[in-house]
Amino acid sequence: MQASSAAAGLPRRTRVYQNHHFDSTRWDYFECRPDDVVIATSYKAGTTWTQSIVAHLLFPDGELPGPLGEISPWLDLRIVPLEVVLNGLKQQTHRRFVKTHLPLDGLPYDERMKYVYVSRDGRDVFMSLWNHYSNHSEEAYLGFNTTRGRVGDEFPRPPADIHEFWRLWTTRGWFEWESDGWPYWSHLTNVQSWWEFRRLPNVLLVHYGDMVEDAEREARRIGRFLEIEVPERAWPGILRSVSLAEMRERGEQYAPGGGVFWKGGAQTFLHAGTNGRWRDVLSDEELALYDAACERTLSPDCRQWLERGRLYSAGQGE
Repeated sequence: MQASSAAAGLPRRTRVYQNHHFDSTRWDYFECRPDDVVIATSYKAGTTWTQSIVAHLLFPDGELPGPLGEISPWLDLRIVPLEVVLNGLKQQTHRRFVKTHLPLDGLPYDERMKYVYVSRDGRDVFMSLWNHYSNHSEEAYLGFNTTRGRVGDEFPRPPADIHEFWRLWTTRGWFEWESDGWPYWSHLTNVQSWWEFRRLPNVLLVHYGDMVEDAEREARRIGRFLEIEVPERAWPGILRSVSLAEMRERGEQYAPGGGVFWKGGAQTFLHAGTNGRWRDVLSDEELALYDAACERTLSPDCRQWLERGRLYSAGQGE
């Protein structure tokens, strides 16, 4: 196991992440406001759901000022011109909440901001990622591969077989310092980077399984962390708005790009949302590959939290 405990002090950016999807140097041009919120995750672990919760906490009447991807942009995403993203953020007068898929060692940390990091069992991430990857539209490949400034190889088409993708995802990295996550980036490295700083007062870890178990408990917890005062009478409407059923019903408002990057649109992006499907798909031999990847990258306590949830076991409490 190669993961090390975080040294005393604050997070530092020590790596540059650039590939077909994202570019961590775009954060160099971001001008922070003291109450900014960053919502982070590797991928397919509840990012959009968490963004929606924060959006409806800030706009408890249910009327968002635009599509989620515009009011809460993915700053590191390459295919949207940086000036468009930054100008949009500058014009926002409400409290801003920005999305990132960067590990903490690729993100410039600022003590003035608050960070909500959401994660999920890697095996469940993989099942959702397979749906995500295998259903990309031609528009997605054009965007990722032809937008100027790409560093490294093109974003490849998916393997024909889920089992081949599992082997590649668990044994091959995209970046030279990662050993899993192909052809994106390492889910495991990502979560470990945030786990090591989970006790910072401006970092909150949220587990997808806990959100599924009790969405109201986790939404209220996020609201307390962000110090958002929500009228009690507004909670039923907020919880209805952030239910997966309601989000699927209004998928074009919540899916990135309105769903244009997937065959079948927003309904494909907002897929099953369930956990444990991997048990009927992956063999014991295949699961051994995941065990080996976790051994290489995760500390034991991080893996326990990732697979069991119960955020309060992450040492953050209420």
